[in-house]
Amino acid sequence: MQIDEKLKSISAKYNVSKIIGFYMSVLEHKWMIIVEAESAHDIETLCIEAGISAFNTVKIVPLNNFDVVMKRIKGTS
Repeated sequence: MQIDEKLKSISAKYNVSKIIGFYMSVLEHKWMIIVEAESAHDIETLCIEAGISAFNTVKIVPLNNFDVVMKRIKGTS
């Protein structure tokens, strides 16, 4: 409960504009948090300060919207 409160209260400090989804597998101790943020470094620091990384492995995977990627490939962005 403390991590949830901390995550929400400090998100803006680390340029996380939106928590889109928050899923967890309790038995595996795996969390998947989908956020909208400016950089992976900001997400990393957020996870450290919120306490998530104290007992979980944090893997940050930058994603792009498929349509945006296709426009870049076609040179129509």
